[in-house]
Amino acid sequence: MTEERTTPASEHREPLLFAHPTRSAYDHEVAEVKDNILRMGSLVEAQIRAAIDALVTHDADAALKVIIDDRLINEVQRKATAMIAAVIATQAPVARDLRYLLTLDHVSYELERMGDHAGSVAKQSRKLAPFAPIKDYVKLPDLGERVADQVRGIVRALVDVDDTRAREVAKLDDDVDDRYHAIFADCLDLMRADPANVDPCTRILFAAHYLERIGDRVTNIAEDIVFLASGEVEDLNP
Repeated sequence: MTEERTTPASEHREPLLFAHPTRSAYDHEVAEVKDNILRMGSLVEAQIRAAIDALVTHDADAALKVIIDDRLINEVQRKATAMIAAVIATQAPVARDLRYLLTLDHVSYELERMGDHAGSVAKQSRKLAPFAPIKDYVKLPDLGERVADQVRGIVRALVDVDDTRAREVAKLDDDVDDRYHAIFADCLDLMRADPANVDPCTRILFAAHYLERIGDRVTNIAEDIVFLASGEVEDLNP
């Protein structure tokens, strides 16, 4: 006679999604991470605008402040990354929750790199301060404002995990690329026309390149948001 096996009651329990006592504890910790990411986004936008303002006003000291203030973004990024690692280690999130945390971690990386690019723009602004503006800096300030608006838009899309809005912001990168190529062409013409324009135009081109890279990183975040909302990997800038 086959002996009937008694299944322990513990084996009938539903699998736990988290190791923490309450869902509210997890939500609180994630909300704090999110707040730090949003703060990074606000700081990056402010840094871009400040770097462009320093360029327009020929304010080398203001440009230096942007360079120094990049450390604030780095500090928030380190804090966010440490918090994400702690939540994953102690709360054992799975499925969508884990995907959300990993997405926030990648977003923090992208924002930190944007902050570095803004600091690089400020370095060029500082070096351009002694020069008279060439053709209104070849519309570099317009490019900077456009990119800063992109950063603001993608942070708002992140708040609501709005993949439709994220796609709209990503599409703006085409305009950023067009403006960058126009600046490049204008600078080449100016350098050909007068050798004295070579130094300032080269610095304008460097600054434009850094701004264009910020636009690319905005698109990366847009792709993160689409992944977060749908679980699908999508190239928004083919």
